[in-house]
Amino acid sequence: MPLSPTEMDARMDAHFGFEARDDVGGVLATLAADVEHDIVGWPTGPTHGRDGARPFYEQLFADLADGKVERLRRLYGDNFMVDDSLWSGRAPGTPFGLAGGGRPLSFRLLHVVEFADDGAIRRENVWVDLAAIQQQLAAG
Repeated sequence: MPLSPTEMDARMDAHFGFEARDDVGGVLATLAADVEHDIVGWPTGPTHGRDGARPFYEQLFADLADGKVERLRRLYGDNFMVDDSLWSGRAPGTPFGLAGGGRPLSFRLLHVVEFADDGAIRRENVWVDLAAIQQQLAAG
């Protein structure tokens, strides 16, 4: 039986909650053991399994801080969702190879997420508005 939109929202909101707390273990627990994790444009390309996704989150949490995700729109299908959100926080590290200097940062995120029958995220594709990130971090 496919997950309902309410169930998918709860799973995605939990995932974002762990990200907001820089909780690598919590984020990884929301992923299926054999997850396909694809941050489009990330140097490693798609990774597989929780251990494959771990380095991305460790780097992300070093580069970004105080993150909040504002849901703009979600679209739903059978065990998948498309999530359009706005991330805002600070950039103390070097997000996407750019010196953050602790400056404020906000950018759009687009997630395409497929869920396993048990509710775990089995495939996560993420696109970030790199142009907005470059514009904000190049300005300072």
